[in-house]
Amino acid sequence: MNFQQTVDYLLSLGNEVETMKLGLENIRKLLDALGSPQKHYVKVQIAGTNGKGSVCAFLGSICREAGIRTGVYTSPHLVSITERVNIDGVGISEDEFARLATRVRDVSEKLVAEGALETVPTYFEQVTAIALLGFAESKMDIAILETGLGGRYDAVTAANAEICAITRIDLDHQEFLGGTIEEIAAEKAAIIRADSRVVIGEQFDAAFDVILNQCRRLGVAPTLLNGGRTTGRCAANVYEEEAHSLPLVFPPLGLAGIHQIENAEVAVAIVEILRGYFPITNEQISDGLAKARHPGRLERIDRFLLDAAHNPGGAKALRDYLDEFVDQPITLIFGAMKDKNVAEIAEILFPKAEHVVLTVPSNTRAMPVEEVADLVPKSFDQGRLFKHPDVADALSKAEAVTPENGIILVTGSLYLVGDIKRILKSRI
Repeated sequence: MNFQQTVDYLLSLGNEVETMKLGLENIRKLLDALGSPQKHYVKVQIAGTNGKGSVCAFLGSICREAGIRTGVYTSPHLVSITERVNIDGVGISEDEFARLATRVRDVSEKLVAEGALETVPTYFEQVTAIALLGFAESKMDIAILETGLGGRYDAVTAANAEICAITRIDLDHQEFLGGTIEEIAAEKAAIIRADSRVVIGEQFDAAFDVILNQCRRLGVAPTLLNGGRTTGRCAANVYEEEAHSLPLVFPPLGLAGIHQIENAEVAVAIVEILRGYFPITNEQISDGLAKARHPGRLERIDRFLLDAAHNPGGAKALRDYLDEFVDQPITLIFGAMKDKNVAEIAEILFPKAEHVVLTVPSNTRAMPVEEVADLVPKSFDQGRLFKHPDVADALSKAEAVTPENGIILVTGSLYLVGDIKRILKSRI
């Protein structure tokens, strides 16, 4: 397959969230048939609701500064699927992605033909296999793997990472993971194994207790971060947090927003464990934190501010940033997926906007404009609300109503951010 054929084939497998399978049997058999590529490097798996992508960005940057050959696997992508497989700071080439995808497809279909699998692995399972195989063939020293959804049944979990970290957990994807913080935390904590080294980021009490109970059950002594619920020591010595030293001077971070301090601390705690595998200096940590980049998260492009705040926690972090750093008129382009708490996100963000333009991201899970409109706070002036299902039309409307000194904030969905970036890129 060439690159476009590869993309078409993967899309033919269905939406990566809607076609998620419960269980790791398919991905494990696929990886075995590919020669278990995940066994050729150290692996770090990051799970959580908010911040896991930023932790991957910080950690990847630090490892590259230390001269460690580093693969980073994230999802979803903004513009090109090649963004998901990052090798030493660069997205994989289209030709290389197509080559690996062809091999993964051939092996998948052979497993089905032989009766080893009932159906071919899903979109996300195959892309995960592409990444793990690509990292092995590129001779990576470490692979940093962002969990796609949950943890217990996520394809990334089949890699059996030596180190795992869990960022702050909040309500999201309830139809898949459960309706309470405790249920969601249990799904994410399931990535922890008896032989894991574990970092627990700051958590709400309910989530912290669930994660800590998983560690207790498996006899794992996690590293806990300062602040929030994680300041106290646990009763039994085996569960006491391991000390970790931050750089003497915490540098200005490469990612914007006060919430990124928390994510940077998770990354540094992971680095302390990685020092058992690789030599990493404090200077390399500081340089890596300062040079980290994460497209689509408080990313500025001319008069545009792009942020993929897709749940209330992300919306609060974005609102805090706007309150502190933005004093210009804001036009908000907003679109979201059907499973999101749009009403609460709108309550948090819409009051900051002079105008709001509702639209529909290019994803089968996207919420129609009229449904989003029904969830707009009643206090918001309907004369400043516009509905344009087509993203290009929404962008044109936003540009028309935004004064010269204003900014256009694009948020609500990473897919929407990707749509806007694609349009902006086409203008160059």
